[in-house]
Amino acid sequence: MQQNLAIKPIEYEHPQEGGSCVARAWARTPETPSAEERTELIARIKRLLKERDAVLVAHYYVDADLQDLAEATGGCVSDSLEMARFGRDHPAKTLVVAGVRFMGETAKILSPEKTILMPDLDATCSLDLGCPADEFAAFCDQHPDRTVVVYANTSAAVKARADWMVTSAIGLDIVKHLHEQGKKILWAPDKHLGSYIQKQTGADMLLWQGSCLVHDEFKGVELDLLKAEYPHAKVLVHPESPSNVVEQADVVGSTSQLIKAAVEMDADTFIVATDNGILHKMRAAAPGKTFIEAPTAGNSATCKSCAHCPWMAMNGLKNLADVLENRGNEIHVDPAIGKEAVNSINRMLDFAAAKKAKVAPSADLAKEGALFKGIGPA
Repeated sequence: MQQNLAIKPIEYEHPQEGGSCVARAWARTPETPSAEERTELIARIKRLLKERDAVLVAHYYVDADLQDLAEATGGCVSDSLEMARFGRDHPAKTLVVAGVRFMGETAKILSPEKTILMPDLDATCSLDLGCPADEFAAFCDQHPDRTVVVYANTSAAVKARADWMVTSAIGLDIVKHLHEQGKKILWAPDKHLGSYIQKQTGADMLLWQGSCLVHDEFKGVELDLLKAEYPHAKVLVHPESPSNVVEQADVVGSTSQLIKAAVEMDADTFIVATDNGILHKMRAAAPGKTFIEAPTAGNSATCKSCAHCPWMAMNGLKNLADVLENRGNEIHVDPAIGKEAVNSINRMLDFAAAKKAKVAPSADLAKEGALFKGIGPA
């Protein structure tokens, strides 16, 4: 199924012994179907989803066709946690996750009884790759006095080692809560998000030095120059970005929060510093507004990712149709690891529920159904 596809070499950060070195991985470049093939594949996928009692959930960063298909067939387009939660609550017995591997694992952790499929099991994440479970466990063992808080962009085994899992939207609140309790934090894996939270909360945080290869490519110098070209534009930045980019933001937030800002802010032009896959949803949610990619090229930039995750790009119509046809590419999580990992996730969800309940108690079941909206990660 994956033969004759172009292979793209990729470099990513892999922290080692207090420093950081460059490691290498790869991604496949998916086939681009012709217009006729595209029409046939979309029809085939719609048919197979019904036949397989399956629902499609897609991340904001995958191809626009997959996002549209998910919504057209009763699935959802969202951040990774909401994708998993949607799948857990949906009656379908099979959940097809268009995203990267840690997202499929999170879905399996929350729905161990369901079949979780992915278009390509090799679609991964530099944050996940750069935080191997055995190395991370050794790091934790060296600092037993610290509360372990990990970002959602990690493997099931890393989540199992953690006390808390957090997302980019609620991580700040949870770390602030732990700081107020006098807790010292061990944070992983994203150094930029960790540094942002540390600055905002004043918490004692020991940071794993990983990074997202997409967000790490945004450069403050080029962003400043672009802002001069568009002086009335608002800047939307994901906190996985470097500090000199975050400092120029009008809004810093998760994918869901950035989309919300694009819709609600009184501006017609936005510069967006996150994966450019999100622009499809922004343009649909805020028609008539202009969205410009923050620069990843210029005098101080190398455009390694060009603002699009090469592993998200591995999700395509053809391999989605193939996985539904053949029922392959199933995600498995060791049940013992899953039981440990779900504790760190549930701790976050319980915190979010208590926080929401204090802010806006309601007897309206429809409103309560949206309780956790917008707390998702990258």
